[in-house]
Amino acid sequence: MATATMTVASAAAPTPTAPPTLGSPLYTDPSQSVEARVNDLLARMTLAEKIGQMTQVDRDSIAPDDITRLFIGSILSGGGEGPGTNTPAAWAAMVDGFQQRALQTRLRIPLIYGLDAVHGHNNVKGATIFPHNIGLGATRDPDLVQRIGRATAEEMIATGIPWDFAPVVAVPQDVRWGRTYEGYSENTALVTQLGAAFVRGLQGPALGGPFSVLATPKHFIGDGGTTFGSSTTPGYLLDQGDTRVDETALRALYLPPYRAAVAAGAQSIMVSFSSWQGTKMHARKDLLTGLLKGELGFSGFLVSDWAAINQLPGDEHAQVVASINAGIDLVMVPSDYKTFIAALTQAVQQGDVPQVRIDDAVRRILRAKFELGLFEHPLSDPANLAQVGSAAHRQLARQAVRESLVLLKNDQATLPLAKDTPLIFVAGQGADDIGLQSGGWTITWQGQVGNITPGTTILQGIKQAVSPQARVVYDALGTFDAVTTTAGVTATSGAVTADVGIVVLAEPPYAEGVGDLTSLALPASDLALADRVRARSRKLVVILLSGRPRLVTSALPKWDAFVAAWLPGTEGEGVADVLFGDAPFSGKLPYTWPRSDGQLPFDFAHLPAGGCAAPLFPFGYGLSAGDASPAQLDCPG
Repeated sequence: MATATMTVASAAAPTPTAPPTLGSPLYTDPSQSVEARVNDLLARMTLAEKIGQMTQVDRDSIAPDDITRLFIGSILSGGGEGPGTNTPAAWAAMVDGFQQRALQTRLRIPLIYGLDAVHGHNNVKGATIFPHNIGLGATRDPDLVQRIGRATAEEMIATGIPWDFAPVVAVPQDVRWGRTYEGYSENTALVTQLGAAFVRGLQGPALGGPFSVLATPKHFIGDGGTTFGSSTTPGYLLDQGDTRVDETALRALYLPPYRAAVAAGAQSIMVSFSSWQGTKMHARKDLLTGLLKGELGFSGFLVSDWAAINQLPGDEHAQVVASINAGIDLVMVPSDYKTFIAALTQAVQQGDVPQVRIDDAVRRILRAKFELGLFEHPLSDPANLAQVGSAAHRQLARQAVRESLVLLKNDQATLPLAKDTPLIFVAGQGADDIGLQSGGWTITWQGQVGNITPGTTILQGIKQAVSPQARVVYDALGTFDAVTTTAGVTATSGAVTADVGIVVLAEPPYAEGVGDLTSLALPASDLALADRVRARSRKLVVILLSGRPRLVTSALPKWDAFVAAWLPGTEGEGVADVLFGDAPFSGKLPYTWPRSDGQLPFDFAHLPAGGCAAPLFPFGYGLSAGDASPAQLDCPG
């Protein structure tokens, strides 16, 4: 997504709203109950002010004066969209500038700024980037996930942003989906436990407390269960597709994480692009209003996904009517906001959208804003900027990396490595690349290669971990054409053999349906790289950086040890900590690992439990150092 430079007002001191005076509106009095304040404010609002509150505009599309003129209630940054200078201070100044526009309206209703902070405050250079959710699923550690949610909230609030479009609580059933890494697991119970923990971490004990950020469990409902090839978006395969299960399965597999998130206090939920049984979720009143708001008692607001209502049938008027009447409260337009406002205004005036539905939507939005304390503290506090990328947060991320690593093969106790190993070859671009370590949703929407934000690469971690007696030689291509021997002679043509070779294979970054795949096979170039280092090393350790399992069946017999490191983020030392025995291998697979593409999608109810017809590694598998590798690794092909 494009990033544009916008001139905004400079950040002001974060002074609370002035205390009410005699005759001040009740809604300005923080001593009143939230419901009393909502009722008072709602009664004072015009239709235009109400519809403005239901409108969310992308920061690259908004004309700043329109925030005041059209009473816009929310601004968002899409992936990679931010200030022209990507620093925490510039982010705070940008958001405060938008907020000051909102505070110039008649009723001084603050806007709420949101973005996707899905593994830390990942749009901001210098923020701590935590492992993606697939890695957190491997930790099985809800306390850790809650602390990561708290750290993410602290970094967001430091930049003036109180709303996070996270956590993803999808339950992915087909690992070919490009959003697999955003899901904690294929297992409903594990997703339910970790999703609720992240909500508690983001929001804190109650909304409005110190560093409290509004959580947004997403994408309601069934986005992880779409049928391969059913996507309605050109070029996608699974993302934004159709979930073709009956209601019993929908409720059993995909509803529990939302039930737990609502119980944990979630006051915002994002609706899915996907469909259920052929009908887009943004038009499913039975699920949005009947199930979520009715049966589950969800009292917060529903936000649409990016321009998602425009995927509904009909013209703009029909799309607006169908989505609002289905239960959408706040619409991520994100660009053509004037058309949306005009269409919704006309729909209300013609009676196609009842006034009571508008009032219900605005009530839900205002309730969240009051509970967050935005009316009292609408602006950022410069004193909080030190939270962004703090040492404490980076140590937490390093712990998360350590706990997320899954040891899948370890012949002859290859791991952990001795710190005084005389010669270690390290190969693969992923060994020295923060962008590849972090994956999609890092600084930009799709992510990118290179050291795009401060952090420590795996190679740097290895060099820091070994003793002075060890020598680490890095060659991204794994050729090691010229290596100086201990005798000081430069040897060529394979004359020097390493005691250990470490190859880091890495998926290129991707996000959403761009990452949908037909086959999970690794590129031939990756396998050739591992073979080159195999030929030059007495022991070979392969580390895979990926957002899902990839096919390694044919190559695995050549590797002495194999580690799934997922997408660990900025703290590569965590990988070295475990490789060299400073921490144990403790991660367990959050997804079943396929033996071949032909096994996908898995029929989880009828999976063979063992033998060569079984998956390569079952859900929950993970060795500790010293454990023997399973026999089925020796199966043909």
